[in-house]
Amino acid sequence: MKFLVSILFIIHIAVAEENQTVLPIVLWHGMGDTCCLPISTGVLRLFLYEHIPEVYILSMDTSNDSLIALEDSYFLNPNKQVNYACMVLGADEYLKNGFNVIGLGHGSLFLRAVIQRCGHKLPPIKNYISFGGPQQGISGLPRCIVVSNQTCSAMQELLEFAAYHSMTQDALIPATYWHDPLREDEYKKRSIFLADINNEQVINEFYKWNLKKLQHFVMVKFEKDSVVQPRETEWFGYYTPGQTKEMQTLQQSKIYLEDRLGLQEMDRAGKLVFLSHPDEHLEIDEAWTLKNIMPYLVDKPTNQSSDYVSINI
Repeated sequence: MKFLVSILFIIHIAVAEENQTVLPIVLWHGMGDTCCLPISTGVLRLFLYEHIPEVYILSMDTSNDSLIALEDSYFLNPNKQVNYACMVLGADEYLKNGFNVIGLGHGSLFLRAVIQRCGHKLPPIKNYISFGGPQQGISGLPRCIVVSNQTCSAMQELLEFAAYHSMTQDALIPATYWHDPLREDEYKKRSIFLADINNEQVINEFYKWNLKKLQHFVMVKFEKDSVVQPRETEWFGYYTPGQTKEMQTLQQSKIYLEDRLGLQEMDRAGKLVFLSHPDEHLEIDEAWTLKNIMPYLVDKPTNQSSDYVSINI
């Protein structure tokens, strides 16, 4: 598949740099979405514009053709997407004084990979906010959102039986963060994306160093999530290796106990933030967001509202 090096949408509310009072925001959508769909990521973008005057928002995507971009959200190798994002962010003059990042679904993983792999080459990334991001991967597709149920069934079967085959890893994004707790060794050996960014193959000190430079690592878990399985992954928790029933928290995992990513150090420094949202996957309550997320983007929350920003992964 040809990788189209373009961005569907870059938005800029023009203000003189010396008068810019808020940090820019980089958004990255999840699976089955594009940068600017008016019923999904576009809603969050408009919400941010409404409540953060004069903000610059860059919404990442892989093509200026929305159908191709939508297809890429399922099939374009995330390593290629992350490499491209590193290039785009490094070249954007509006980000040169630092910025915040917000990821939705697996877009959260892509942004964390950007921080870890090229953060030392970019302007300061202040706060990383993960809405429903599968930080420890997934082991199921309980509510698959694609074109047809038949496609979902085929995808689920492929992931269960051939997730770690090189062709599947290269061709299907969910395979790159498919984490089978019954095949832990195979996952660590053959995952081309998640096992790498979680430092489970080798410890890349650049990954740790770049991540620890964040002011805050904010993880939002959706309590009624029926898309991400298990939902504990949104707080960096997961199944205890070797079985599929008992869960372990981040603090009980080897990633934390061995401090493979620097998360233990960040936790002790108060940089890890665990937030719980009471609703379904990416059904983001505006009032909740203003109270819990806006403080990481601006000094003070603005007008309250009880509307919903519903975003599909």
